Amino acid sequence: MRSLGWAGLAAALALAVPPSAEPQSSRVYQVGVVLQGGPYHLAVDGLRQGFKEAGLVEGKHVVLHVRDAKGDVKALESAATALEADKVDVIYAVSTTATLATRRATQRVPIVFYAGADPVAIGLVESFRKPGGRLTGVHGQLTELTAKRFEILMAMVPRARRVATFHTVGNPVSRASMEVARDTARQLKVQLVERPVTSVDDLRKSLQALRSSDADAILYVGDALVTSQIDAVVDAARAQRLPVMLQEHVAVFNGALASYGISYHAAGRLSAKQVERILKGAAAGDLPVEQLARPHFAINLKTAKALGLTIPREVLVRADEVVE
Repeated sequence: MRSLGWAGLAAALALAVPPSAEPQSSRVYQVGVVLQGGPYHLAVDGLRQGFKEAGLVEGKHVVLHVRDAKGDVKALESAATALEADKVDVIYAVSTTATLATRRATQRVPIVFYAGADPVAIGLVESFRKPGGRLTGVHGQLTELTAKRFEILMAMVPRARRVATFHTVGNPVSRASMEVARDTARQLKVQLVERPVTSVDDLRKSLQALRSSDADAILYVGDALVTSQIDAVVDAARAQRLPVMLQEHVAVFNGALASYGISYHAAGRLSAKQVERILKGAAAGDLPVEQLARPHFAINLKTAKALGLTIPREVLVRADEVVE
């Protein structure tokens, strides 16, 4: 009788213990990331933060496979092909160029993107509300901000008459941005000094060849290859004592005069929500494309002083961030 009593008690206790909330066989999701380097890594930092906020622990619930193509489009395609072959659950593509390359190189894997160009106009999705297909993502309005970026530059450097731009030949995003830049230059009565490039090496050679006699300032137009080499752009501007207006505010801390655009970190953080929903079973084509609507304006007053510039008060008060 005593033996049967202890057995019954043990069985009762076993039934009272709740099952483990996280069984040993729980799945670890695999997320591929393709980018071209430079400040685009900030989007990966944002993605990690977004996962953390959603309760996804890296290494426990999700593993990131980051592939940095360092400005090489062919390397982007190879990386995307390999990630799909490795059966990742989703690929996060940072930039319109990376997204186009990933779509070309893959057949089945869902893609979440950050795109600076209009994803409908560029053909990535059917509509913002209902993307269709296997892509969705975040739109950063990079191309649409080109004119405003140009206007702010001229307000800070009113003496400028020649403004240099660097853009990749054949890049549909930079082509659209250049059209806006050309129209804005005509309205502002400024000469646009165009420096088309075809590769990272070509861009670096063009930057090294730039002289202060060639231009009075440098303007960034939407271009993933140029973005990946933004430190080299800032170095060239510093060497020739030229004010440079960029897109990502981190460059302002590294010596650029100013920046006007969205935050890659914010883009990555927002993208994490879409990646998470796909991992939980949602179809990418059913998830609306999100938009980062509010641009960030940063100014480096130390750089302005070194260049002999006085930033007008009406411009300064509009800045979201001032480096002194």
